Amino acid sequence: MGGGMGISQGASMRIVTEKTKMAMPETIIGLFPDVGGGYFLSRCPGAVGEWLALTGDTIGAADALAFNLADAFLPAAQQAALWDALAAQSFDGGDAVQAFVQAHTARQAPGAARSTAEIDRVFGLPTVQAMIDALEADNASEWAQATAAALRKRSPLMLFVVLEQIRRARSMDVATDLRMERDMVRHCFYLRPGQSETVEGIRALAVDKDHNPQWNPARIEDVPEALWRAFFVSPWPAHSHPLQALRD
Repeated sequence: MGGGMGISQGASMRIVTEKTKMAMPETIIGLFPDVGGGYFLSRCPGAVGEWLALTGDTIGAADALAFNLADAFLPAAQQAALWDALAAQSFDGGDAVQAFVQAHTARQAPGAARSTAEIDRVFGLPTVQAMIDALEADNASEWAQATAAALRKRSPLMLFVVLEQIRRARSMDVATDLRMERDMVRHCFYLRPGQSETVEGIRALAVDKDHNPQWNPARIEDVPEALWRAFFVSPWPAHSHPLQALRD
């Protein structure tokens, strides 16, 4: 979840089990999928990255493998035996370790991955407003209605920011994405002094626990373009960016 998922996505082999629950739920607290979230979510097929980033929905092993967020499946009951086998042997290098693990894991998980047809139809639309309109107009779909309700609970401003993040990141390498995310997190706390969506989201979820964040703007329909675009203007000159020396 969140930062833990971000760290795991940097691994050379990402293993899931039938107990895996995976999500980047930052929009729930008025933040964005950080720790490289823009990079790895934007590499999911179709509009899956937009869906996961905007809603913060949780997926399991089969979906993780289908969406390029995991590499192999291992039943939880077999984990200890595999770790013991690794510890009991000597390997010539990392490639040999990977080959050994691959030989003891599967490329697919039990169960079917979800269809992405509805996800692509909605989350491939050009704007947040178009997405919410399409969802709310689909009265026949429980998924559409539940998804619309979830998005209405998120920070309207950060929905626009997150959508732009994912779409920009598709053409970025990891280092460029991380520099962009560093800019974004700075803006989350300092762009509007005293009006941080992130501070308000954390207050509502983790401090006061009233689960009633007072987002500003309060509605998706009221978010001005200039406000969300400001998140993508770096507060630092390129030569003095904190991650200036970072390379892919």
